[in-house]
Amino acid sequence: MMRKECSMEEARFKADAFCSASEHCRADVLSKLYQWGAPEESWEEILSYLEKEKYIDESRYAVAFVRDKYRFNQWGRIKISQVLRMKQIPSACISEALEEIEEKEYLSVLTALLKKKLRSVKASNDYERNGKLIRFAVGHGYEVSDILHCLKQLGYEVEDTE
Repeated sequence: MMRKECSMEEARFKADAFCSASEHCRADVLSKLYQWGAPEESWEEILSYLEKEKYIDESRYAVAFVRDKYRFNQWGRIKISQVLRMKQIPSACISEALEEIEEKEYLSVLTALLKKKLRSVKASNDYERNGKLIRFAVGHGYEVSDILHCLKQLGYEVEDTE
């Protein structure tokens, strides 16, 4: 399928609107510029314009992304940082954004997630149940040490792997 071509001005206008609607990073905008068929030689100029005008800001994006994925999707730090790295967000921005997660709240979200999953887990013994819960939480991007801590808080016997 051939992509539709658009002029640099049209692409910049679309990018303005795209970035005004919600927080985006360079990778998101690059993907859209490609999708819209914007001339490749204009991409860097458009991105520079958007950064200069504060339409895109990698650290602001990282903070918003962390807050949204943590609060609404209940993702752990590992999954959040992996996705941000895939979007080529600088490590310093990722670390700074992740520091905004309050440890107490983080563990209570994980505990609530485990409690909810516990209602649907079918296992023939404690070992199998714990394994399923740990795999579930790891899949959501939580650290094994935090998962074991929360399972102990819930009153389950778990073996420390550390």
